[in-house]
Amino acid sequence: MGLRERRSSNQRNSMNFNLSDYLPLPVTDPVLVFSIILFVILLAPVLLNRFRIPSIVGLILAGVVLGPHGLHILDRDNAIILFGTVGVLYIMFLAGLEIDLVDFKKNRNKSIIFGLSTFLIPITIGTYVCQNILKFELLPSILVASTFSSNTLIAYPIASRLGINKSRAVNITVGGTMITDILALLVLAVISSSVRGNLDPEFFARLALSFGIFSFVVLWGFPKIARWFFKNFQTEGTSQYIFVMAMVFMAGFLAKMAGVEPIIGSFLAGLAFNRLIPHTSPLKNRLEFVGNALFIPFFLISIGMLVDVRVFWSGETAIVVSLTMTAMALVGKWIPAFLIQKLFNLSKYERKIIFGLTAAHAAATLAVVQQGFELGLLNTYILNGTIVMVLITCLTSSFVVETAGRKMAVIENEKAPDLTGEPERILVPISDPNTFEKLIDFSLMIQPARSIEPIYPLSVVTDEGEHSAEKVLGSHRMLEKIKRYAAASDRAVQVITRVDLNVANGIQGAIKDLLITQVVIGWGGSQQSAKDKILGTMLESLLRKTEKMILLTKIEQPLNTLKKIAVVVPPKAEFEKGFTVWFNTVRTLSKETGASVLFFASRETNLRIARHTRASGAGISVKFNTFDDWEDFLILSRNISENDLFVVISARAGSLSYMTLLDTIPKKLIKHFPLNSCVIIYPEQNPSYIKEMDFQTEGMDVSPIQENLDRLTRIGKALRKVFGKG
Repeated sequence: MGLRERRSSNQRNSMNFNLSDYLPLPVTDPVLVFSIILFVILLAPVLLNRFRIPSIVGLILAGVVLGPHGLHILDRDNAIILFGTVGVLYIMFLAGLEIDLVDFKKNRNKSIIFGLSTFLIPITIGTYVCQNILKFELLPSILVASTFSSNTLIAYPIASRLGINKSRAVNITVGGTMITDILALLVLAVISSSVRGNLDPEFFARLALSFGIFSFVVLWGFPKIARWFFKNFQTEGTSQYIFVMAMVFMAGFLAKMAGVEPIIGSFLAGLAFNRLIPHTSPLKNRLEFVGNALFIPFFLISIGMLVDVRVFWSGETAIVVSLTMTAMALVGKWIPAFLIQKLFNLSKYERKIIFGLTAAHAAATLAVVQQGFELGLLNTYILNGTIVMVLITCLTSSFVVETAGRKMAVIENEKAPDLTGEPERILVPISDPNTFEKLIDFSLMIQPARSIEPIYPLSVVTDEGEHSAEKVLGSHRMLEKIKRYAAASDRAVQVITRVDLNVANGIQGAIKDLLITQVVIGWGGSQQSAKDKILGTMLESLLRKTEKMILLTKIEQPLNTLKKIAVVVPPKAEFEKGFTVWFNTVRTLSKETGASVLFFASRETNLRIARHTRASGAGISVKFNTFDDWEDFLILSRNISENDLFVVISARAGSLSYMTLLDTIPKKLIKHFPLNSCVIIYPEQNPSYIKEMDFQTEGMDVSPIQENLDRLTRIGKALRKVFGKG
């Protein structure tokens, strides 16, 4: 070898030595480890999406390649395990948080039946196969079979991304998963106690008592604490996020103390917070963003790191055990999905969604196998077979949900009714930069979830000559602040500034230019300002000049802490043109806040609202109370607490449901319900009616005529009370 060749060879060897010296494998530097994982989270889904492979599959396969059984670039150390644990708790928490509780109650019998069947069928078949084919003893057979029963909602993020997470199939599956995982983990607890010699009647009593106390604390105590926190820290976005996550992990710890796995605690925490975190809120957006961007991908990568593909080359026994366990896990979940489809007449896509969501075995399965291995009940063949089962079932779950979910999403969108007949465009006039958050939050909540229209915050600057430019600049600064706030909710917002002679004209012009359908106006709650500023010239002018629905709002506490929405409806309001629109607004607000709706109206009006509720498939909890005596309006205070939203359906003067008593409602709300959040809704009217009434009442005071009519009505009621209905 020549001198030049030896020098070149030495340089190459030196270079190789230096690289391995600077980058030893596996990588242990925490900064570089975190950087590698972030690049994997970024690139793996992008690369595999080109081949139409779900992103979840890409992250699991990336974990296989990077892990100790692949290229061994990374170790599955305590940091990976920690973030992975957070990820699986996050998945279960989001599942409980996003479930539609009204539909869940409707489908709870289906969930119970499915949960029991998806537990009993796999554990029965699995126990038989393990004993008669794999030749295991009874206790190991039951323990292995319980892993076929449990499942992890690893594909739930796919269902959420496709927008089918509130469908009937997903609701049934989520409820069934909670049941089957609890039962599978109870099997583990019983077998563990049996091996240790602690299985006695006291064990079952302790387990039942501890689980009951844990469930009560989470489902009853957590909402109480959260409602207090949200009331006192309304605008602290970071504090709210930290508070929610701390409560989730506390629920996981309490579950462990009660003798079940933390994933059960995080799911129940999701149910506890379900009504307190609206789906359109910035907090909900933060929870989903952080989970989907960081913690859930960490969990998927950590699952991939467990997989050892060399199991297939370790002997015939390992292959037989692995394939048998995988087949039992998939068959044991397909049969219950098929039976539930036939029993409740579900579609084939719903069956595939149910099977896909329950096919994955990860968190609970690994917990069972790991503890069984430590107890000496399970050998290395079962441990390796479980790892293979986890990989194949997770891949199967992701593919099935992705494929069936896309087709089901199309069907769900085609079935979705058009509730309004036209796009809902909400205008939010704002004058006070310190109180806009409540108006924006309320507007986002009443906007339909499927709407693609932005919210239109409006600032009207009165034309005062040379001083107008300064006011316009101040308006722009306020609106930029509003844009930054609304961006946290991931909803579209388009800010508007108008210069006009007065505020009322500016609002009217924006309504016409932007084709607005609803106007949300803030109401300070001060009796003087309500009379002189809002209920005076501006509101009267808007009611007279525009036919669009106007919502006068006084928000005293966060809307996510509401327990009930009390709606007072005047007689014949159901015959007005705007009935469907305001009903849909109340319906949307109820679904977003999780609050039930209590209507106060005449018997005839309640009956018609009830019929409309059933016909529209509102999907909300509704009750009705008969209310006729509008003169004794304060009697309603008996049924309304501080945590309730008080909604009054009002009317424009001269309309079918109008009566002069409605004009006094704002003053009564201010005086007698100062701590309640209140909304006065002036429903939409026909344009021709508005023009006709504007022409007829111009320069004319019609209130004496209306007062005489109301006086005659009151006299008639008094006579009926004295002489009877006859």
